[in-house]
Amino acid sequence: MTGPRIALIHALPDSVEPANTAFKRDWPEAWVFNVLDDALARDQAAAGDDQKTAMVINSRIIDLGRYAYASGAKGILYTCSAFGRSITTAGKLIPCPVLRPNEAAVDAALDAGPRIALLATFEPTVGMMKAEVETAAKARNLSPNVDSRLVPGALAALQSGDGATHDRLIAEAAAALPEVDAVVLAQFSMTRAASSIKGRNVITTPGSAIARLRRILGA
Repeated sequence: MTGPRIALIHALPDSVEPANTAFKRDWPEAWVFNVLDDALARDQAAAGDDQKTAMVINSRIIDLGRYAYASGAKGILYTCSAFGRSITTAGKLIPCPVLRPNEAAVDAALDAGPRIALLATFEPTVGMMKAEVETAAKARNLSPNVDSRLVPGALAALQSGDGATHDRLIAEAAAALPEVDAVVLAQFSMTRAASSIKGRNVITTPGSAIARLRRILGA
């Protein structure tokens, strides 16, 4: 590997493969390594509105970034969109570029037009992703119509090894949407379903994130 060392930080095992595949395709020179805490997503889902648990999870997200930096990372890409605020905090504390998983995809969606659909398979991602789009839109003086939806059962199917059902459920959810300018698949683990969606402008997160990280690092 001749490129910079890049850390991918995951909260879902299902994000590891699509993130690494995207790097092999779009930035094969990068020296990629993976950091996984697969209890994070379960703990986040179980925490609900418990602020004490939320603070602990926030600290864990930051600690993972610090570990990645101490391991030699020149850039860090978190791949789970449900932890956006914690990742933003990590980016202020860690002295290398730190990217949220969806920030580049959000910009691409806003560039596409004012009618944006967000699909997620992990429930905490739904509201957080919508808030991320609205915050980015406000910074650009835009007022998009954001339709944010959960795809029930898709993540459970993927985690049980039934990728075909996962992809089908996401494709059906996309087909049921009204006319929109872009459909954003809000999680790295959903990337595999993109080819099953027909007649829509589909934006996935890994490719846009890699392109932005490359620009930031001057690669």
